[in-house]
Amino acid sequence: MNNPSPYRKIAVASTFSPRFKQVLAEAKRIRDRFSSDLHLIYVGDRDEETSKKFNDALAQLQLPADSPIHYEKGDPAQAILRALALHKINMIVAGALEKEVVLHPFLGNVARRLVQEACCSVMLFTKPDAKPKPLRRIVFIADYSEHGLHALKTTLPLALAESCERLYVIRIITTFDRARASIRADAGEGEKPKTKDEEEDTLERFVLAAGATEVPIEARCIRGNTGLAASDFVQSVKADLLVVPMQKSGGAIQQLPSNIAWITDVIPCNLWLIR
Repeated sequence: MNNPSPYRKIAVASTFSPRFKQVLAEAKRIRDRFSSDLHLIYVGDRDEETSKKFNDALAQLQLPADSPIHYEKGDPAQAILRALALHKINMIVAGALEKEVVLHPFLGNVARRLVQEACCSVMLFTKPDAKPKPLRRIVFIADYSEHGLHALKTTLPLALAESCERLYVIRIITTFDRARASIRADAGEGEKPKTKDEEEDTLERFVLAAGATEVPIEARCIRGNTGLAASDFVQSVKADLLVVPMQKSGGAIQQLPSNIAWITDVIPCNLWLIR
């Protein structure tokens, strides 16, 4: 294998909620896709009952009986974040919602903390399934940085393995973004805002830079007053997965750009944050 997996260690945040086995099944699928080792993180006491539940779940999903289980104590979000750093985990898989809210799937507290603070990539499932459904439609939010290009290259093998019908690579252009660019250009601090054609050419070049792929890709510039136009687009194409590159800068985790900050509250579908 020429390209070693970017995710050698994947962890699943485990609670014995009604969705425990579904989240574990999703984590197994992602483990298989990236040829990773799967770790489990459990916030609570290690006792006979807990061990039996894990043994049963691992056997049911045909996962190795000796899969590492990391027991942590304290506040759930804090404990999971601590375990991720301690065990050098490359990606955490978790359920996204604490409870269903009619029409608005809001992120649960633990999921929100993982999005904002985890030291690794995060994959959240809104409706985890014991028999994971293929990720047929994927939306990737383009970030023209080197990390953004690397994230797109990381997304392509997963999209191919999932027999993705369409990978939408989108660039969000808000009214605020354009106004800010104009102000910077007028002050001599940046280039003038791109025309519609220039924006589309830039996005096309970004997609081509990721290299040849059999995955059907559609590049789109999404314009709107706010970044929520992207959320509307994700819902309009009935996306199964939203992919967001997020850079680390000097070891510190950067805040989400303003035009995508909405994902810390409302999550339109499964989310993959690539750090």
